[in-house]
Amino acid sequence: MSEPTVPHEPVLSVANLAIELPAGADRLYAVEHVSFDIHRGETLAIVGESGSGKSMSANAVMGLLPPGTRAAQGTAKLDGIDLLRLDAEAMRAIRGRRIGMIFQEPMTALDPLMRIGDQIAEVFEAHGLLAPAERRARALALLTEVGIPEPERAIHAYPFQLSGGQRQRVVIAMALALDPVLLIADEPTTALDVTTQAQILKLIRELQDKHGTAVMFITHDFGVVADIADRVVVMSKGRVVETGAAADVLGAPQDAYTRQLIAAIPTGRPAAGDGPRKAAGETVLEVRGLTKTYRSAGGFFRPARVVHAVRDVSFDLARGETLGVVGESGSGKSSLGRCLVRLIEPDAGSIRLNGQETMGQSVGEMRIWRRRMQMVFQDPYGSLNPRTRVGRIVAEGPIAAGMPIGAALKKAGDLLALVGLDASAVDRFPHEFSGGQRQRIGIARALALDPEIIIADEAVSALDVSIQAQVLRLLADLKTRLDLALIFITHDLRVAATICDKVAVMRKGEVVEMGPAAQVFGDPQHEYTRRLIAAIPGRAEGDAFGARAAAI
Repeated sequence: MSEPTVPHEPVLSVANLAIELPAGADRLYAVEHVSFDIHRGETLAIVGESGSGKSMSANAVMGLLPPGTRAAQGTAKLDGIDLLRLDAEAMRAIRGRRIGMIFQEPMTALDPLMRIGDQIAEVFEAHGLLAPAERRARALALLTEVGIPEPERAIHAYPFQLSGGQRQRVVIAMALALDPVLLIADEPTTALDVTTQAQILKLIRELQDKHGTAVMFITHDFGVVADIADRVVVMSKGRVVETGAAADVLGAPQDAYTRQLIAAIPTGRPAAGDGPRKAAGETVLEVRGLTKTYRSAGGFFRPARVVHAVRDVSFDLARGETLGVVGESGSGKSSLGRCLVRLIEPDAGSIRLNGQETMGQSVGEMRIWRRRMQMVFQDPYGSLNPRTRVGRIVAEGPIAAGMPIGAALKKAGDLLALVGLDASAVDRFPHEFSGGQRQRIGIARALALDPEIIIADEAVSALDVSIQAQVLRLLADLKTRLDLALIFITHDLRVAATICDKVAVMRKGEVVEMGPAAQVFGDPQHEYTRRLIAAIPGRAEGDAFGARAAAI
């Protein structure tokens, strides 16, 4: 992180900003009395949980407040121009040209039906800049600058043909196309694996150094803050609770809320010595030689492809044990989990549950053993039926298994209480819950058939650090109380090191390293594992974070 050259006048100055919410909201203002400055070449990180007002503050600066909300007071001056007083046409001229924005999910920020080069060229076209041939040349230069491999080929590609990290690089290219003075990055690395995340953070720093851009970086991850921020603003419930130099806020947080957020950061170290946290029971799952290969036929301009999603994977899982499966996007982690519950049909191998072979079983037989191995998915909203009340969602499994509806609904209520939700939850719909609460509903649904194994596929990756910590504690508590075995699939190595007894590291469908968590993270044997660990955000701050978390 470079030391910024701070001129006297800030690029952006936000003063006493208040954003009014519609009638009936849980509070009057989304943000209230918010003030901060950002200078040229400086990165200001705005940190807080969901609902803290950090993204709403950025939306106000961009003129993109959602319907029903408005900036009720305050100013947001870009080089002296109050953005809150501009009409829609004036704001359109500033967006892209003076302010660039990187969104959290690049797939939704890009048009799936337009080629990458056309989408970048559209930025110039919207502002009436450059001739068509010049726009294409500039698009190619931008793709090269942000490190897209084979830019001549990528310029003709559609978004779905690029990886998540490559799509995010395209969004960065578009945000920087007109050399803006301010770049707003709203959770741009949350959905990325650690190595891709490290590459994107490095790219933003390099481009900032090159162009002297002021950066507003919105995140809930203090590890990312440690890597990229010069100064930090901490927000809670729409208000700024602490602000200061990154080293001061991270090293000696003054506000109780900041200390709480830092305490919730996974330390990246196993919590219990060199071995499992408790003696594991008998083996409940034996996997041998599991393999899944995808083959696609070639076509015009497209070669035939063979993808080894899962390649000769073997492991044992004991009762009461947590196996972490880690690796980059495309490593085969989720494919492995889906093969285990036969949502994807493996090509070869053996899956033995309590000594019984499950491969090759009929549909009827699969229904019986699948009750004993349940899955918690990454997106707690997408995996819940939005038109069904939560009690019925949780009860559906037992009802399908033959339990009377009344008994199933009572069991659903008991399970929702077990995962920390109140009695009224049974009669509410998924949209009435927060992300963390929806994930608890997903866990309750997985427990409804009394499984012996839970497979959690990126179950906390989209959650704030404090909510993430709550869900991780819940899973650990349920595992102990119900004597469950847990397969925890994640790209966050800090989480895996904290919660898992044993870790399997996957790369291109293969397990390249497996062992006790303390051994894998403390003395990694494979070069790929060492590279993953080196890419953990805030790793240089890791020991200090751990010490502070313990002290708090």
